[in-house]
Amino acid sequence: MSEPGPSGRLFWASAAAGWAVIAWGLRGILQHSLDTRPANLAKFVVGGALLHDLFVAPLVIVAGVALARAVPGRARAVVQGALAISGMVALFSYPLVRAYGLAAHNPTSLPHNYTANLLIVLGIVWAVAAGLIITRLRSPA
Repeated sequence: MSEPGPSGRLFWASAAAGWAVIAWGLRGILQHSLDTRPANLAKFVVGGALLHDLFVAPLVIVAGVALARAVPGRARAVVQGALAISGMVALFSYPLVRAYGLAAHNPTSLPHNYTANLLIVLGIVWAVAAGLIITRLRSPA
């Protein structure tokens, strides 16, 4: 049997549209190089890819294996969901917690305590997860 490959008009039309969007973005990056700083952007993109491939992905794999061995089967999906939500919330809030948008002359630029808010949200996520785990483990299989 042969492997199915890309074929059909829809595939090639969407591929062409995708490459056109990429070309348009690259053109914008190069045209506005004072604002976009292409060298710094390239370092950021390559560095992000390397950080993901060399650190984040292996860490997630190791955590997944440890989770599969340590958590009972009936609670595993809840723990996986809580970990995924926690990771997304922490990643999203990282710039706020680090106060990257803070302007000293504008007290309304970052008006909240984002570290405390992150901890509150994570506490709620894990409290709900704990409640679901307790319910699942107490109910008959």
